[in-house]
Order: sequence, then structure tokens, then C-alpha cells
Amino acid sequence: MGNNVLIIDFGSQYTQLIARRVRELNIYSEIHPFNNTPSDLKKFNAIILSGSPYSVRDENSPRIDLHKICSNKPVLAVCYGAQLLANEMGGLVLASNIREYGRANLDYICNKSYIFDDISEGSQVWMSHGDTIKKLPNNSTLLASTSDVENAAFRINGKDIYGLQFHPEVYHSKDGKKILENFLLNISKLKQDWTPDSFIDQTISFLKSELKSDKVILGLSGGVDSTVAAVLLNKAIGENLHCVFVNNGLLRKNEFQAVLDQYKDMNLNVKGVDYSSKFYKELKGVTDPELKRKSIGKVFIDAFDSESKKIKDVKWLAQGTIYPDVIESISATGGPSATIKSHHNVGGLPSYMKLKVVEPLKLLFKDEVRRVGTFLKIDSEILGRHPFPGPGLGIRILGEINYEKVKILQEVDSIFINSLKDEGLYNKVWQAGAMLLPIKSVGVMGDERTYERCIVLRAVESTDGMTADWVDLPYKFLQEVSNKIINRVKGVNRVVYDISSKPPATIEWE
Repeated sequence: MGNNVLIIDFGSQYTQLIARRVRELNIYSEIHPFNNTPSDLKKFNAIILSGSPYSVRDENSPRIDLHKICSNKPVLAVCYGAQLLANEMGGLVLASNIREYGRANLDYICNKSYIFDDISEGSQVWMSHGDTIKKLPNNSTLLASTSDVENAAFRINGKDIYGLQFHPEVYHSKDGKKILENFLLNISKLKQDWTPDSFIDQTISFLKSELKSDKVILGLSGGVDSTVAAVLLNKAIGENLHCVFVNNGLLRKNEFQAVLDQYKDMNLNVKGVDYSSKFYKELKGVTDPELKRKSIGKVFIDAFDSESKKIKDVKWLAQGTIYPDVIESISATGGPSATIKSHHNVGGLPSYMKLKVVEPLKLLFKDEVRRVGTFLKIDSEILGRHPFPGPGLGIRILGEINYEKVKILQEVDSIFINSLKDEGLYNKVWQAGAMLLPIKSVGVMGDERTYERCIVLRAVESTDGMTADWVDLPYKFLQEVSNKIINRVKGVNRVVYDISSKPPATIEWE
């Protein structure tokens, strides 16, 4: 694979956005933590150094061998990366006298710099740092300034090494994508050959080479990720792929049969199995969100272990893991950023399960998975389906899970999702669902006092699940949905709407 970009992660919350922006330019990128960079850099044609929550002035801040990294490849250093360049190459980094967070404008741009081609002074950028570059590194040239940050961008003379104090990958940097395009196309001379069809060809080729004639068991969910993974594997190994759809008792209303029906015309070898009673038994008395996820994950593994033993000589377990799952579960590919939550399909298999794991989509974001699915001619109804968490309604029921609560939430969820579809709002929302709170509140129905459950409705807009904002659904729609839920679902007397963004909240409540 040519034209690769290495992104070295120092723990920034924006590192994954860098990867997304590079890929949006149809150029392949990989994220590697600063403390585990590839020993062979030959396959990378350009390098980007990320930001970081650390200060280069701290003794224990992340460091790398810049002489090795910057020896003969184009380098773009962002925020902490730029400060690291300055600090290690004769410059001076000090604590800022004022807070430098949020929007700023490039009041000065050096018009002789390729990286700012077609970008005018006044361009808005996004700052997020507590230190500032007081003195540029040796043998460098100032390229841009803002009213508060004199050294907002610079270049090492005679080399294609650039430092930006701001974040071009963030949406609020209005010309950020153009800056990245200038660096990758005009300076690094990379080709835009990272496309869905190229990914399909490369992945099928890899799967054929890796799996050969081995048998593979895949856990289908009915969602976009597992379906795309199944079709890729089917193209690579055909009848050696055995798909299993597990009913965990935490699916949406009537979903088990609906999903099985959906796969009938896709030439996939699919078997449906009901393990709902085992999931309920494992979850009895469990209220902690992490323990809940781990309990659900354990039974999934047990189910696939049991089903795999019914298939002679199966050697692999395939999963529809995608990049955000990996990032949130293992701290940005092993780097210094914080773990948010565990995912039931991330983290390997127990030693007793004698299967190897194959994850065809683990380096793709959700929107990339959908584009690949489109090229594979997968039904648009499947590709357009909202993401649904692997643990299902189990992480939308706060507190202990039981059959009664699941039935309540299934009815609520069905009303909410079908109402979105009926009103033409479903495709305007990236993900929607309902949460059942572990509290009851007083209400009045007719002339009687009620003491029943509270439901939270959640609808967000996003592109990849890494960040999200709540959707401003029409008041009239929310009013009608609330009335339907309270009137039709016994045990619910209050409905509220979640208007939190991610961050600081997550999309799911657990």
C-alpha cells in the first residue's frame, strides 16, 4: 500500500480527527502511539505529529527521536508537535500569559509558503493549548501569526517540516482541510488512491492470503458493520464463512426474526440462535455499566464458543469491530489518551477459546464502512440503519436488567424509531434511541396518582461517533412521541429529551 501517512499520537483528543481528515482526501493514514512507532518508516511518505494534553516543559511529557522522524520525509507538526519541534531544535516554549483556547484568526500569513496556498489572511483557526512558542527553532521561518500568538506557524528552512500551533483538523479551522491538502498533495506529493474500491480489493486479497481455506465464524448483528464484514469475508472465502446471529434478549422489538429475514437474499450462510435466558441469568443483580458490558461480552463469547464447536475445524472468529470501538477501548491505539469505555467485541479472546480473531473493518470509521458497503451493493436500508450498540438495550437500561424492563424499553424504542421514520426524520439523525432510568416519578392519569418510570429520548448527529451533537427535533414531534409513549406503554409516565453533546457526554448512557 503506497502513499501512506503516519500519524504519531501524543494523546490528543483530536488525533482521530487528523486521520479522518487525511482519509477524506483519499489518502491512507495510520495512527501509532509515540512510544510504539513503526521500526520501518519506509512505507510512510509523510508524517504528522499530533497535539497532546501534556506540556513539553514537563519532565515526563511524551518524547520521540525527532532526528529519526524528521530525517528525510515531509513532517507536519500540530500544536504539541510544533512545540516539541521548537523545544528540541533550539526554540523556546513557555507557559502562555493568556488562555489560548477556541477561535482565532490568522492576521499574518507568509505568502511564500506552499502550506498556505490559496488561504487568505483573516482565516479562522482553532487554538487549544496552554503553552506558547516564544522563540522559533533554529534555522526556521515564521509563516503565520494571530493577534495573540505570534508564532502560529513556521517552517524549518530547506526542509519540508512545518509546525502549526493551531489544529487544522478541527471543523472550526475553516481552511484546515485546505492546509492539510496543501501539505499532503503539494508538498508531500501523495496520490489520492485511498478509495472504497481500493480498500475492498486490498482487504479481500489480504483475507484470502490470511485465511486460505480455513473456516470462519462471524457474529452478525444486523447492523452496518457486521454486514459489511460478512460480505467482504464471503467474497474472500465463500462457503467457509459461517454467520451466527445471537438473540441476547436485548434486541429491539421483533428484531431477531426481522434480521434473519433480511439476510435471506444475500447468499450468506446465516444461523439464528437464542441465548436470551443465559444473558438474563448472567446480568441478574449487575448494575455497574462496565460490569454489565463485560457480562454481556462474556456470554457472547460463550455463545460463539459453543456454536463454533458445532462447526468442524473452524479456526477464526470474525468481528465487525470498527475504529471508534478500538479507540474508546484501548486508549487511542495504546497511546497516552484516556480509555472511555470497554466494548464487548474488543480486546481479544479468552485462552480457552481456541480461535484467532479477524477484524476486516477495524481501521475504518463508520462513514467509511457505509461507503464500502455502497460499493459492495449492500441494501441501502441496511447501510442507512442507525448504529446500535453491541450490548443492545442492556446499556440503555440503567441499573439491573430484567425481562420486564426490556419489554418496556422495546415498546418505547419502537414508537420512537417508527415515529422518526413516519415523519421523515430518521435519515436526518445519525443515531437515536431511548433510555430507561432507574427511578420512578409521581404522575397523574385520569384522576389517579401514578408512580412510574421515566424515559429519556436521545437523538444525535455525527459522522463517526467520535463526536456528536444533539438533534433539535421539532417540539411538535417530541410532544406527539411523548404522548404516544405515555398512553401506549404501561409503566411509563414521564418522557424527557437529552440535549447533551459528545463530549462531554457519550452517545449511550452507559
